Amino acid sequence: MRATTKTLQQSSTDTTTNNELNRRQFFWQLGMTAGAGLLATQSLAQSLSVATRDQKSATSLTKDELPLSELPTSAVEDNQLIGSTSKCIIPTIETRLFASSNVGGSNERNQLALERLACAGFEVHNPAITKRQYLRFAGTDAQRASDLQNIATGAIKAPKLLLGVRGGYGAIRLLPLIDWPTLGRVMHERGTILAGFSDVTAIQCALLAQGKMSSLAAPMLYSEFGKTTPDEVSCRQFVAALTNPNLRIDIQSAALTSAQLPTILATDDSQTLTGTIWGGNLSVVSALAGSKYLPNIDGGIVFLEDVGEQAYRIERMLYDLYLAGVFQRQQAIVFGSLSGTGEDSYDKRYDVAMVIRQLHKLTGLPIYSGMSFGHISKKHSFPLGARCEISPNALGGYGMSFTDYPVIDNKNMISVEGLWQV
Repeated sequence: MRATTKTLQQSSTDTTTNNELNRRQFFWQLGMTAGAGLLATQSLAQSLSVATRDQKSATSLTKDELPLSELPTSAVEDNQLIGSTSKCIIPTIETRLFASSNVGGSNERNQLALERLACAGFEVHNPAITKRQYLRFAGTDAQRASDLQNIATGAIKAPKLLLGVRGGYGAIRLLPLIDWPTLGRVMHERGTILAGFSDVTAIQCALLAQGKMSSLAAPMLYSEFGKTTPDEVSCRQFVAALTNPNLRIDIQSAALTSAQLPTILATDDSQTLTGTIWGGNLSVVSALAGSKYLPNIDGGIVFLEDVGEQAYRIERMLYDLYLAGVFQRQQAIVFGSLSGTGEDSYDKRYDVAMVIRQLHKLTGLPIYSGMSFGHISKKHSFPLGARCEISPNALGGYGMSFTDYPVIDNKNMISVEGLWQV
């Protein structure tokens, strides 16, 4: 397969400019190679049509799917996007998937996402794992753990990118089955980037706690790239985090956490803090409290987000962490989106803002709100387990600057538009 891919790359260079192909040329040429198993026999337009029907017929959604970014029905029916063309590049970034949690609900949606990744330049080596299923999970515990354990043992070469398929539930069951210290060492030597969020937080926390390796809080295969209309901002920010070794994100509003909060809740809102940022989905982080899989970092910065949890449940999970001593040696807490919280049926005044103010009173830590990440559109991907500097900015909010994490050195290896092309 490797020789075939190189031949195809050389041929493409001779006949195109800047290694770019239009969509039809790209999939025709790639489909002629023996290694084209990652692409479906259906066209992108056919997959889009099926994925649209699948979304309309869905009766329930898991956390990693909220919110869905969909086209108006009329736009799809009028073929306003199906007739568009895209610029694809030959996939050269070694990529493997890991499916640690829920099974994907739609093969067509997975296939559409795989085609988009290929178009954008990611060479997925194990697309078949998207078809695994055991009960509600994307395979048995052993199968799902093997996606990562085989890299630790050397049975499979560590890729440049390890991309999560989706979240939901199930990753916590895998934690005792993986040699995290060895996996972290292998990934560090290769400069591997593990990307995901939601339930994948369990994997990311264990990797940092036991393997001393960073990861990327980022959208996933099924959850984002398989949507009828992937969010363009999330796609662009995903690529920015993959390729920029000095990523910076500025936050001007606390609204994603609570409109009733200031962006910085602190006795001194002019200070600059530097430490290792860690965390992820609050439900998962709190479930790891007291275990060896929760990072134990001095002077850290805790990041937390969640969706569909009422204010009292958010407070209960924060108290889990507080009573377990998790906040004692931390410098600050950063909240991303706390979406879909609803109202308290006993007293509407008891809301997320009150919960976070109570946390500030308990811990005495500065709390930064409104970070643009979570179960939302327009996500800003960022590294976990990396060095983070937080400081107030001139816009009345704060900025977060990240260093010391692996990246893809050549951003020209990625055609970001491919991630949302139809």
